Amino acid sequence: MMKLAIGEIVQGYRINRFLGRGGFASVFLAQHEETGEKVALKVGQSSGGGRQVTRLLEVTARRTPDGISPDELPAEAVFFESQGVRIDLFDEQEVRSMLISEGDLLANAKHENLVGLRERLMIDGNPVLVMDYIRGKTLREKIRSLEGIHLNWFLALVRALIALKDQGVMAYHGDLKPENLIVKPSGKVVMLDPGMRQGEQRVVTTTPHYNPLLLTDSKADVMAIGIMIYEILTGTLPFDEVPWEFAGQRSGGETVRLSLSYFFSYCQPHTLNPKTPEDLERVIYRCITVPSYGLNELKTDLEAFIAKA
Repeated sequence: MMKLAIGEIVQGYRINRFLGRGGFASVFLAQHEETGEKVALKVGQSSGGGRQVTRLLEVTARRTPDGISPDELPAEAVFFESQGVRIDLFDEQEVRSMLISEGDLLANAKHENLVGLRERLMIDGNPVLVMDYIRGKTLREKIRSLEGIHLNWFLALVRALIALKDQGVMAYHGDLKPENLIVKPSGKVVMLDPGMRQGEQRVVTTTPHYNPLLLTDSKADVMAIGIMIYEILTGTLPFDEVPWEFAGQRSGGETVRLSLSYFFSYCQPHTLNPKTPEDLERVIYRCITVPSYGLNELKTDLEAFIAKA
């Protein structure tokens, strides 16, 4: 895939600096040569998947093409097949298709809490997404530096997800996690990198630590929000062995039900953080374990908790 150099000019955009990378793509800060507008350019890797991304030796805020901080969790490519689920790497063509699909999605899904798409470029056969440059810190950076976290951010996300779903332009995000949320200096939170792909759902991109059941509907977002709140309260994640071994299976059965019960026996937040509010612990439990607990129920509970706090 493409390699961009600092100072290079790409179809009218001068590359200023490297912003970061995930499992499938890298993002660069660029500036339009004529207007001076700053944008984020997203370009694909030659192959993709979180398991192939190099981890740096120590936790750091430094952004480099050479690797990511070990506390970051890049997405994986999940293949749903007749014999079960397979987590594997995307090849170059699959990464290219993923970027084209993401561009199609962002072109239609407009919301103040979702990164905006400016235009799409095709350079030497490679798709490049020109997106809004969102100034701020990722939720991962805020967790790492022990900065104050606000539940209003999650309420804003839930309201945005409901609005996008009601508009019929984005059924769900599918890869919510601290790395994909930027909090602007104004306090507004913006979602990046929607993992939901339009069309066939044989392949999705998601991060199993925040979507351990590999869900492909809005419950994936509800579960991810519950897990993020859990992580903020406790400093750890509820599940280590992810994804759940029967994830993606449509059939039930006693073995599957028993396995799920065992999988869901995570350490309750109050045992790790005695200051955890009981009502908030109940919200986390519902997000993670109750299938019928959706975005609207989460919105109602967050609004009630915030109003009472």
